[in-house]
Amino acid sequence: MTTSLRVPGLVLTDHVLTLPLDHDTPDAGSIDVFAREVAAPDGLDRPFLVFLQGGPGQEAPRPTSRPGSPPWLARALRDYRVLMLDQRGTGRSTPYGVGVRGTGGVDAAGGLGGTAGGEASVGAGDAASEARYLTHFRADAIVRDAECFREHLGVAQWSVLGQSFGGFCTLHYLSAFPGSLREAFFTGGLPPVGLPVDDIYATTYGIVRRLNAEHHRRFPGDEELLRRAMALCDAGEVLLPGGAPVSSRLLRSIGGRLGADGGSEEIHYLLERDPRSPAFGHDLAGLLPFNGRAPLYAVLHESSYADGGVTDWSAQRVAPDDFVGDSTLLTAEHLFPWHFEDHPELVPYAQVADVLAGHEWPRLFDADVLSAVDVPCAAAIYVNDAFVDVGYSQQTADLLPGMRRWVTDEYHHNGLRTDGGRILDRLIGLARGSL
Repeated sequence: MTTSLRVPGLVLTDHVLTLPLDHDTPDAGSIDVFAREVAAPDGLDRPFLVFLQGGPGQEAPRPTSRPGSPPWLARALRDYRVLMLDQRGTGRSTPYGVGVRGTGGVDAAGGLGGTAGGEASVGAGDAASEARYLTHFRADAIVRDAECFREHLGVAQWSVLGQSFGGFCTLHYLSAFPGSLREAFFTGGLPPVGLPVDDIYATTYGIVRRLNAEHHRRFPGDEELLRRAMALCDAGEVLLPGGAPVSSRLLRSIGGRLGADGGSEEIHYLLERDPRSPAFGHDLAGLLPFNGRAPLYAVLHESSYADGGVTDWSAQRVAPDDFVGDSTLLTAEHLFPWHFEDHPELVPYAQVADVLAGHEWPRLFDADVLSAVDVPCAAAIYVNDAFVDVGYSQQTADLLPGMRRWVTDEYHHNGLRTDGGRILDRLIGLARGSL
């Protein structure tokens, strides 16, 4: 299904493909996958740039005629048409979540039942089948979906821009289908290859410890404000907008914002409020890393770091002593089993998440293939990245013969959102050898 419309300065063409849930077993059910083609009015025949967004479990940006929405788009449209893929389970692709059943055979493969609005949960008998269903929602399946769109659009090769988890998908693309790629760009998303997930999480704690210290140097009164807020959480006096009490450990999970440009200020402005106020609860809900709006982000999060193996709640198992108990150290993208107890929107997914924590994931990256890939690549590697370690990214860059890198401390992990035009322009120049 394809439809087109125009908004000021943009031509939008929507594509929906019905694709196999399991690309290796086409008769095991199907899902719909959506992608939006975005072009300048005079650029309808330009080559394609596929944007793979962060996540997992987040939909692609929704472009508007307003300049800077998203910030990198105007620069991209000077050279490309952009294909924004709603990765399976997100946006206008067949959604995932409690109260949602898919079409075309998804139920038979383990689609969720229950009532709309997140009121039902996955029962013990359903958790195993639901987990099997979700094993088809990782980077490897997303790349296979992209290949189906490439063939559908009749494109021999195209370029790919991967932000964060989208970079993980892009590296798998280079590992699995390098002949389909003309160029590959990475922003904050050049993952380690073949590294145990425990090593990855252990490293992130060190990064976040440093970011905590930097925050408190900037805002020396915030540690006392945080202690006050945690005490009120323990007393049951801090509430989310729906009225659910906030645990002190859930409050501490806002540390992911320390890894974003402007995030430290957001945390300070939150803590300076009265934690018992409705405004505090509302703003806190927006800073929490995991919630029911994008359940895949929580349920599949640890698996996105697993280049093979079992995750087994890695972030919890390797947590250093200074992050445990009544610590005031903020945590970041560290997923814990208690997230599915403390956040009311995630409670329905507790058993599915637990089953997936014990799943043996296949490898995503092949170092031998990557070391022989002849595709121009460019990566923005952020020194202060809280989620993708700069050292691991450098090691992966060393594998790729066509890689040119920009190692910078100018941005945090979300640099593409804050200064995307400049970042993409530099990466294009690096990949093409003009810088």
